[in-house]
Amino acid sequence: MLGMSLLSFLLLSVIGALVAVIYHNVIRYRFLEGNDALFGKLVIGWFGAWAGSAVLGHWLWNIQNVYVVPAILGAIAAVHLTVLTEKALEKFVSMRPTTTGAR
Repeated sequence: MLGMSLLSFLLLSVIGALVAVIYHNVIRYRFLEGNDALFGKLVIGWFGAWAGSAVLGHWLWNIQNVYVVPAILGAIAAVHLTVLTEKALEKFVSMRPTTTGAR
């Protein structure tokens, strides 16, 4: 889907935007605050929707060479895993080493 049409791009953008808004404002599953984080989720959601058909297959509704259900699931997976990774890395970095041994 490298040479996609404008309608395909817009459909992927709408899917990515819906998933980003739901995750950021409705579920409030976020690592960063503000519009920058929402825009970042939109971009990640677009890439997840774009890769969704390649990873999850070609099934159900096809609109302008975009399989809608795999695109939605791909966007959800990409946004969720991005926020989850950021939270896990923050927890890993903030861990303090435990002191063993008596003084």
